[in-house]
Amino acid sequence: MSEVLTARDGAVLTITLNRPEVFNAFNAALHAQLAAALADAADPAVRAVVVTGAGRGFCAGQDLKEFQEMPESIQERLEQTYHPNVRAIRALEKPVIAAVNGAVAGAGLSLACACDLRIAADVATFVPGFIGIGLIPDAGGSYFVRRLLGTARAFDWMTTNKRLSAAEAHAWGLVNEVVEAGDLAAHVAKVAGFYAGLPTRGIALTKRLFDHGDTATLEEQLALEAQLQQEATGTADFAEGVAAFVEKRPPRFTGA
Repeated sequence: MSEVLTARDGAVLTITLNRPEVFNAFNAALHAQLAAALADAADPAVRAVVVTGAGRGFCAGQDLKEFQEMPESIQERLEQTYHPNVRAIRALEKPVIAAVNGAVAGAGLSLACACDLRIAADVATFVPGFIGIGLIPDAGGSYFVRRLLGTARAFDWMTTNKRLSAAEAHAWGLVNEVVEAGDLAAHVAKVAGFYAGLPTRGIALTKRLFDHGDTATLEEQLALEAQLQQEATGTADFAEGVAAFVEKRPPRFTGA
């Protein structure tokens, strides 16, 4: 059985973590297959990506059974497996949507928070997990959760290990939307399809701007905005957007 499944529907690629018997916990094979799927997602014909989990969970984090048997150090494992996949998600020049179908914890939470949007089923639960076994946030968790929640709330949550319901996660701003579990797949497909029809290059450049803005000065951000706006005005989608506006018709963006 493949640890990661992929499916294409038009310009949308769905990546499904597929170890449902252990709530899609990470092992070496899942990491490798996720890396391959993210590489496939770089195809320009793919204009939106969905990451979700099989069964009742999104991802429970590291498979602790494998953790006990790892020949390398955890530092080496993070640098060899988790870090490349987190970087790959941020480097994808298109929107990445986490469809959080169930329980998420530990590095699974980090994975969801590395995505651009999070849409949760109403049955989903969110727990940091790390401090519960004497660990610290990893796989980008300390970076992305703090970005989403702010330092005070992120520290409180990560150190108390409180379990959040989907509604609480939405109230905190951790997820963008909550929908009924039975409607999640169809709703996410609709959202992903909407994003796949937008000017993909413009979305990619916006994603780059927001990542840069976390550490930039105002002057540095203004300079990058000007640089990337120059790039955006050279795209076919910009020309189409202006033409559609002038002609009072819906634009037909191609991602070019």
